Amino acid sequence: RRGCLTIARRSGSIEHHFSILISSVHCREQTMYEHLLVPIDGGDLSDKAIEHSIGLAKMLGARITGFTVEWPLPLLMGDPGAVAFTAETVNEHQKQSEEHARKLLKAFGEKAMDAGVPFDGQFMITDQVAHAVVDMAKRLECDLIVMATHGRHGLDALLNGSLTKSVLSHSEIPLLVIH
Repeated sequence: RRGCLTIARRSGSIEHHFSILISSVHCREQTMYEHLLVPIDGGDLSDKAIEHSIGLAKMLGARITGFTVEWPLPLLMGDPGAVAFTAETVNEHQKQSEEHARKLLKAFGEKAMDAGVPFDGQFMITDQVAHAVVDMAKRLECDLIVMATHGRHGLDALLNGSLTKSVLSHSEIPLLVIH
């Protein structure tokens, strides 16, 4: 079985794209990619990233770490002496964030395990999503990040931003973009 992947990697201000022919026959010493980081958020694009990453990991004999980021409580502007949130509110937010992350990662993990792909799940609470993805990939020594993108252009990209482009610009780890 064969497939063609396009890998994007940023080096300084230059973006490199590599087309790689992947075959299910790989050398016994070491495969090209052994540990994939797959950021998910529960949306339709996450489903694409999950599906493609599991297929790729199965073909390569790699393992997957699913990763999701939950948003912190927003900062409240106003009177500096005001207490923003009660301890109960903070604890409830933490509990809901953990439950949501566990639900997403459990579903991903079940799909990976059903396909015979080793899986681990991680989550973090932060508003710095791109940096969290890059930092997690480095910390876990992942050798490929797999993300799906809307492929936004022009004003839409300017207004909505692109998490994928931000990860690409900050990561030294290859990024597989699914469109």
